[in-house]
Amino acid sequence: MITHTHDPLFFNASINRVKYSKNGSSDKNCPFCDKAQQANIHRIQDDMVWLDNKFTTIEKSQMTVLIESAEHEGDIVTYDQAKNRELFKFAFSCWQEMIDSKEYHSVIMFKNFGPMSGGSLRHPHMQIVGMADVDAYEEIGTDNFVGLEVRKFENLEVNISERPIMGLAEINIILRGDENLDAFADAVQASARYYMNDFLDGRCDSYNLFFYRIHGKAICKIVPRFLTSPYFIGYKIPQVFTDERMQEIAEELRARL
Repeated sequence: MITHTHDPLFFNASINRVKYSKNGSSDKNCPFCDKAQQANIHRIQDDMVWLDNKFTTIEKSQMTVLIESAEHEGDIVTYDQAKNRELFKFAFSCWQEMIDSKEYHSVIMFKNFGPMSGGSLRHPHMQIVGMADVDAYEEIGTDNFVGLEVRKFENLEVNISERPIMGLAEINIILRGDENLDAFADAVQASARYYMNDFLDGRCDSYNLFFYRIHGKAICKIVPRFLTSPYFIGYKIPQVFTDERMQEIAEELRARL
């Protein structure tokens, strides 16, 4: 039985060709390091900058970039606690501003890190994208954020998804309400450090952060990235670890939280 899925995003290949041309962006000529290349800026705080993405590859969208730091080799994994907390406050404020504008059908925020993550630039950044016609949450269910409990703190929960979107060890950090964003930022940072340093004996070099606002909750799903499983690509079947391995991962992660 064929079920309905949401309409696809339309990718503008002509913009992408410009992006990767000699005059386009690359790590050798990083537009996030070169302030002269930064334009259409929405907001600046310390060394964090929220601005329009000059390569709008997705049609019918407002694509923006949040530059996390002036440090080209920086990342959530390496920031100190204070820097990471300020980043999350800044990012959530920018994301909420686009949501509150009510100009878009949905607004998503995500981060790519590492060669397997789908990112094109090393410089640390997040992306906030407003979509005119697409409901980004249409194929996402509340069961995608239910899982093996790792830890609970007041209005904050950390679990390992038992019904993942793509598969394997997806960590969910769930914040009920808007209080305690610092603890939320700390939990995301600790989880990212776990993936990059401890998970699979350090063989993971890429991850994604996906952010959601659902039923009064702010959620971050952290996904370790490898070559994508053919079960998911061809059949949309996610994979999970065995119960025994899930318990081991939970124990390893608890030690970091």
